[in-house]
Amino acid sequence: MTLMKRATQRIFRSFQVRNYRLFFWGQLVSVSGTWMQQLAQDWLVLRLTDRPLPVGITTALQFAPVLVLGIWGGLVADRVDKRLLLVTTQAVMGALALALGILTATGSVRLWMIYLLALLLGCATSFDMPARQAFVTEMVGPEHLPNAVGLNSAVFNAGRIIGPAAAGVLIAVVGLAPAFFVNAVSYLAVIAGLLLMRPAELFRQPPLERMRGQVREGVRYAWATPTLRSTLVLMAIVATFGLNFRVALPLLARFTFDGGPSLYRLLASMIACGSVVGALVTASRARPTRSVLLWSVTAFGVTSLMAAVAPSPLLEAVVLVPLGFASIAAMATANSTVQLGSTAEMRGRVMSIYALLFIGSAPIGAILVGWLSERYGPRSSLVMGGVVCLLAAAAAAAGDLRGWRAGGRAGHPGGHGSRHRLRRGRLRVVAPPRGSSWAACYDATSSASGRRRSRSPMPRRESRRIGGL
Repeated sequence: MTLMKRATQRIFRSFQVRNYRLFFWGQLVSVSGTWMQQLAQDWLVLRLTDRPLPVGITTALQFAPVLVLGIWGGLVADRVDKRLLLVTTQAVMGALALALGILTATGSVRLWMIYLLALLLGCATSFDMPARQAFVTEMVGPEHLPNAVGLNSAVFNAGRIIGPAAAGVLIAVVGLAPAFFVNAVSYLAVIAGLLLMRPAELFRQPPLERMRGQVREGVRYAWATPTLRSTLVLMAIVATFGLNFRVALPLLARFTFDGGPSLYRLLASMIACGSVVGALVTASRARPTRSVLLWSVTAFGVTSLMAAVAPSPLLEAVVLVPLGFASIAAMATANSTVQLGSTAEMRGRVMSIYALLFIGSAPIGAILVGWLSERYGPRSSLVMGGVVCLLAAAAAAAGDLRGWRAGGRAGHPGGHGSRHRLRRGRLRVVAPPRGSSWAACYDATSSASGRRRSRSPMPRRESRRIGGL
């Protein structure tokens, strides 16, 4: 077997699972359509207003519902069949894209209509994202999870190449409306893939029993687990201040370099090329590590500052390649860490918290980028993102170092943590006796199944590698 063949098999090892193959190709079509709509929607807003701030407001409205509904979406994902929930959310999102296409084609679209449709899309995303993230584990199981997360990131960023390229051609030739229609049809690929899956081959867990306080239980669980807490806090900072390309790139193309949709398409495609490579490299790794996460965030901060000072569109496009690589390496590593660090009965709620912090921070970041761009120019948002990400990575590394010195030898990364017990479906955070080391111990007893569940899915050795602040 040649070296290239072995590398390919390692990168695409999740393709051994038929259900995942169906999901993968459906997502590739749908994500490409989503990015087509995103470019067309941004340019439609700019055409109607010729101002940066409305672009930021549109993005903010699209993700604001995650702040309110995200954790509830995770709870619903834990309680119901995730596959059927995804069929429902994808159908709703396709209908919204069709509505925007009709309004644009008839010439009756107004800014408030775009705002309303963006808000409704955000409501659907609040339930779609945690279910989709947790469903990956059901398709491939824990063994292939890091690989599947990396491949999903590659799909997302391949769509960032295909979608804007196709949208640029459509907008130049036939206008904006066809991009929305194509996106509406693309959701059918995901729905078909979900319906063609074999439910018997899924790694399903028993549905969560309905009880009071389960949302608070998920939040306490995530905060009391050092690996989850540190990763979630770090990525919330990066997402809020650094991952604002959806707003920053069209503003750079339009106001900094005085370009049009073709330049925006080029910049978006270059950052997506780097992201695809970063996703495939991440997919080839067996397990996520803390060092990869911190170095990725550091590289992202450095390349953001380089992009802020690029003097020409050509150099800007070149710098965006390593910027995309670093950003997706950080996101994929964080995603795998959070999923592997949470128990099966908590995974939907934990992933909803991840979505809430990661995507729910987008409204804050979008408004901030829009305001900074109007006041100081689009480059200022890249400067802000680079500086904040470097400071966050430095603070995380310093926290890890203090933790190792304070309690690393006691048997737990970071020298702090907690024990958790789930009794009759309820989480209790139990502090250790005075003088004892903190240890992560998940002693879960489910009233629904009556059987003793396994300990944390992440072995102590792996937990030590990605310890918390």
